[in-house]
Amino acid sequence: MGCVDTGSELVLAERRGALGIIALNRPAAVNALNLEMVDAMHHALDAFAADDAVHAVLLHGAGERGLCAGGDVRVIYQGTLGDPGVAMDFFAAEYRLDHAISCFPKPFIPLMDGLVLGGGVGISVPGSHRIVNETSRVGMPEAGIGFSPDVGAAYFLARSPGVVGCFLSLTGLHIGAADAMFSGLADAFVPVSQKDALIAQLERISSFSDVDDVVAGFAAPVADANEEPPGAGRLEVARDWIDEVFSRDSVEEIFAALQERAEAAGNDSLEQEALVAMRRNSPTGMKTALEAVKRARNLSLAETYKQDYRLCGNAVLGNRTAQPSNPRGGASGVQRAGHDMREGIRAQIIDKDRNPQWNPATFEGVDADLVNSFFAEVPGFPDIDVQGSGRT
Repeated sequence: MGCVDTGSELVLAERRGALGIIALNRPAAVNALNLEMVDAMHHALDAFAADDAVHAVLLHGAGERGLCAGGDVRVIYQGTLGDPGVAMDFFAAEYRLDHAISCFPKPFIPLMDGLVLGGGVGISVPGSHRIVNETSRVGMPEAGIGFSPDVGAAYFLARSPGVVGCFLSLTGLHIGAADAMFSGLADAFVPVSQKDALIAQLERISSFSDVDDVVAGFAAPVADANEEPPGAGRLEVARDWIDEVFSRDSVEEIFAALQERAEAAGNDSLEQEALVAMRRNSPTGMKTALEAVKRARNLSLAETYKQDYRLCGNAVLGNRTAQPSNPRGGASGVQRAGHDMREGIRAQIIDKDRNPQWNPATFEGVDADLVNSFFAEVPGFPDIDVQGSGRT
């Protein structure tokens, strides 16, 4: 047993028996990731990979609110205002960490308690044994703050049943344990009451091959404490109409079909909840998200991280264009119509007026050229080098 020096008090690591444990330790921010935390996590992974006494690694978050509420978007916001390199450095490190988790040579077991959003999904879903419980609320809400799901999520959502991944990308809705498992974002439901016993058992394993049996021994039928009934979640129940509506070719067609469906379904329905979300989200973010999921169907996970780096980088730049003389991408120039990432973070996180002014403000204003511009190499920031296929 012993502590591992991660170089940061925001990420704690220790070995207990055969189990390496990483704890995100920023509870006041629901363990939102910053560059220091990403680097510290990567350091802990390297240490545990090299330690023959460690047969598996478990990730959990401090506090009662969740594993991780995402990346620290205030840092990203600063990148949209000044030097975009601040944000790009974070994205590059974050995606390399996510990919390292997918390639980790030992079982990686995230405990997906409470809020697991955005970057929290990025450090969880590539794991080998993804565990949810009654408190889990999983989501990729990026379209609501002006861009599209990143952290490799498009790869996993493209492989969800039917077009459930498109539904989650465009609406950004949070889902509970049952739907996380149905969507392919989690593997097992272990009740909160059994969490400590699960960890204790994992500390006593004699080989990485024991992890399957240990997790299976604690896995139970889903009993979700949120709005989902025990057993099948809302997405599984709604699978037929989700496939019918969200398989349309364009966001405009999806929205029109959803609106018709929601009017018939009435209040307090999933259709109405989805419609409200799409009315609230960025038109550019939703159109880009749909295209990203479609492209990810033919990409590896490593290729998806490269796509994400382009998507987020171009969103950070907004209507600026980098010049060759400025590799940090800070020069001004007309690149695209608006800056929805900056505006979305401002409205939701900075000023908290919850009233973003999207530009363009309508689906019709977002043409194919605008969407495609987000998939081009980011001016001043060459593509990141992410190698290997991972375990997925």
